[in-house]
Amino acid sequence: MMTTTIGLDLAKSVFQVHGVSSEGQVTVRRKLRRSELMRFFRDLPPCLIGMEACATAHYWARELSALGHEVRLMPPSYVKAYLRRQKMMRLTLKQSARL
Repeated sequence: MMTTTIGLDLAKSVFQVHGVSSEGQVTVRRKLRRSELMRFFRDLPPCLIGMEACATAHYWARELSALGHEVRLMPPSYVKAYLRRQKMMRLTLKQSARL
């Protein structure tokens, strides 16, 4: 199964990578150190990478684009709203399971 879309969570030293196929199946879920990140993406065929726009996001976007990947930066407010929605859904499901 080929990874077509990746969500990349940037951090100070350890990055979270979550990749899915065109069918929506999870293909990659890993933690990578800063030193491993470029090697990981160099070995992948070109794909869409989404990440939150933050202080270092533009640097990583340029680096990953140079490898042939399509990079899209998302405003932090959009990402936070999405995470809040996901958290509420989990709580609702948890409460429903108790009934």
